[in-house]
Amino acid sequence: MARVGQFRAATVGCVCGGVAAAALLMASAASAQDLGPGLVPNGDVAQGNANASDAQAAAPVGQHPLQPALELAQRGLSQLRTTMKDYSCTMVKRERIDGKLNDHEYMFAKVRHEPFSVYLYFLSPDSVKGQEVIYVDGRNDGNMFAHAGSGVRAMVGTVTLKPNGPLAMQGNRYPVTELGVENLAKRLVEVAEHDKQFGECEVAFHPNAKVNGRICTCVQVVHPVPRRNFRFHLARVFIDDEYLIPVRYEAYDWPQEQGGQPVLMEEYTYMNVKINNGFTDADFDPKNTAYKFGVK
Repeated sequence: MARVGQFRAATVGCVCGGVAAAALLMASAASAQDLGPGLVPNGDVAQGNANASDAQAAAPVGQHPLQPALELAQRGLSQLRTTMKDYSCTMVKRERIDGKLNDHEYMFAKVRHEPFSVYLYFLSPDSVKGQEVIYVDGRNDGNMFAHAGSGVRAMVGTVTLKPNGPLAMQGNRYPVTELGVENLAKRLVEVAEHDKQFGECEVAFHPNAKVNGRICTCVQVVHPVPRRNFRFHLARVFIDDEYLIPVRYEAYDWPQEQGGQPVLMEEYTYMNVKINNGFTDADFDPKNTAYKFGVK
């Protein structure tokens, strides 16, 4: 159990098959000027279109500022459920855990909506490279399969973990059950509906933002004054104009000192999204010989 306790199943994170993580990192950095706000995050406030002068007012007078953003999120969620059965992508996540901002993690992901199924292969950093995770809703007694990619942790082999258990959640803000663009879209709708009950909310739309070359609309929401009602000080959501899905999300806490910068809490980017691949049960089976779970 000591070795199992050392295993960290990183479960949240989004086609890049066979591309080395280093190449992905270099490509992202090299094209940062073209990718729009914050695709290569700096651990603080993402720079780019989100502060541009072409921001559009979010709501007419008399309407809550969040209403247009809520309607956009609801429309996107409805379209997603109607037209998207599965997708593959490269996901990049960065999260602040116990006050520490962790490194970016890059993952190749397969996601199927019915039943909700996830396969993850970690591309970088080296501490998690080669790690794999599989989860299928309603199967395997609710457990996920996971194994480390290399080193001492890999000697443990494949383990089954409760998605919300302490080992699976170590170093993660959310369990694998909440991964993906549909869950993100649902969360955006829920938060907007909650925050509409209150004032102190500034919303702006920034058209023609880009994430990995994809044209997006950036919706920026700011709660100027810290309140227990609000989950964040500033959030930016980048909605892909074609798919109407959220492909990037950033959330910041209030500055720690007067005049200070907002504090990054979490960010998730879904790149190279390829929809409706026709995934089958084999794509989410730890017995798949294309994977390295070693389950027979």
